Amino acid sequence: MQERIGINDKLGQISVAVAGSASEIAAKIAEDHNGCGTSGGSGKSSCGSGAGAGDLAPEIWEKVKNHPCYSEEAHHHYARMHVAVAPACNIQCNYCNRKYDCANESRPGVVSEKLTPEQAAKKVLAVASTIPQMTVLGIAGPGDPLANPEKTFKTFELIAKTAPDIKLCLSTNGLALPDHIDTIANFNVDHVTITINMIDADVGAEIYPWIYYNNKRYKGRDAAQILTDRQLQGLEMLTARGILTKINSVMIPGINDKHLVDVNRAVKSRGAFLHNIMPLISSPEHGTVFGLNGQRGPTAQELKALQDACSGEMNMMRHCRQCRADAVGLLGEDRSAEFTTDKIMAMEVNYDGDTRKAYQAEVERKRQEQVAAKRDELSELAGLHSDIKMLVAVATKGGGKINEHFGHASEFQIYETSVDGAKFVGHRRVDLYCQGGYGEEDALDTVIRAINDCHAVFVAKIGGCPKDTLKQAGIEPVDAYAQEFIERSVIAYFKNYLEQVESGAIVHQPKGDAAIRQGAYVAA
Repeated sequence: MQERIGINDKLGQISVAVAGSASEIAAKIAEDHNGCGTSGGSGKSSCGSGAGAGDLAPEIWEKVKNHPCYSEEAHHHYARMHVAVAPACNIQCNYCNRKYDCANESRPGVVSEKLTPEQAAKKVLAVASTIPQMTVLGIAGPGDPLANPEKTFKTFELIAKTAPDIKLCLSTNGLALPDHIDTIANFNVDHVTITINMIDADVGAEIYPWIYYNNKRYKGRDAAQILTDRQLQGLEMLTARGILTKINSVMIPGINDKHLVDVNRAVKSRGAFLHNIMPLISSPEHGTVFGLNGQRGPTAQELKALQDACSGEMNMMRHCRQCRADAVGLLGEDRSAEFTTDKIMAMEVNYDGDTRKAYQAEVERKRQEQVAAKRDELSELAGLHSDIKMLVAVATKGGGKINEHFGHASEFQIYETSVDGAKFVGHRRVDLYCQGGYGEEDALDTVIRAINDCHAVFVAKIGGCPKDTLKQAGIEPVDAYAQEFIERSVIAYFKNYLEQVESGAIVHQPKGDAAIRQGAYVAA
């Protein structure tokens, strides 16, 4: 087996051998590590959110294995929380409107309460004691953490002293990032997310009305050029320090959608670990410029097509939920209402690191059961040959299992299955069908529209009426795998499907191809 060298080890070698700029060092690391610091057992780069222990260098795996944002596998099992200590922002985005004291919207920039660093530190201890699988603290706003450096780093300082087992993260627009690399590294913040929506200032001028940099306000193309230069510089500097970097990009149809292929190339070449392309959230009630001027967001098919076009050797994050700046819990859930400031201040918190460690050991044991189950089922596909690929939707409450009632699902996780196995490719938010004893037919229509490119939907339980309606829409409701592991069940279903196709019992009908082709984004 080829020896794998981690980013920090490689940096030590490069520092001796190369006398050059941070950008030269970053480029060398990116070249040696295929853009993400990993090498898979097959000889191809295998990295990012879908990678497992066997795909990553050991020191990289240790950083991501229980980080729900950086590991798709981990997001079934581990929780995160954000603390809203950073209200100010140094740029304006046409897709953003920061709202305070707001419990009714779930999107970035929205919080119910702003916190002081001291309040945030106590909240982290309270959450970590109540939710022992919470492994990551992130600061993501509601403004920009690095436009509020004193509050951000004071919070990190307090948490590092009282709860050193918790990973520290921050998300930034990148404008001030190059000024704070040393401080980020000194606090052992080894995961940083940068939102990069463009590398072309003409595109950026349509997204950012203004930035505030060096005590001066810049507008239009000048603002966008400064922003992109600073973002890419910061990314190179983080890579040179061995800090894992995730790039967030908002897909805005007609503005930057095709351009994001170029963004993907640029961030990969500078050593980004993971790229997360998210759909524009655009509704008039949010009060954003794009929401008010009618700018639409992408369809699920358009988003998937762009993510597929950007995959290459750099994996995409597809399990992002575009969290609030005060989100608490597993990805896809929000328990922040359980931890308001009044409740936290009244609590007597007893942070027990040993109890948390023991609980997480049990979580890891269950996780390994899931991995083993997938591996065993995948062996059943060995030797099979077929060009058939299909999407299936899964109703789940977490834990990597099919454990949600159809009518109670607020989202469906989407898996693509083929003879290569089952691959998570995204999620679709839907309206609740079950309304306390009766089914809402309009909601059922929205569910069918959301998953109409799927051949099947896996659920823990489903009623007769929605089951019949789904069948009429060409979507098979599957409840035979209730409470079983998702990937093992999807693979078993697909194997049985292939057997039926081969025997002539059914005829495979491709779904969604026309929609995918219509929204495809192919790199030039």
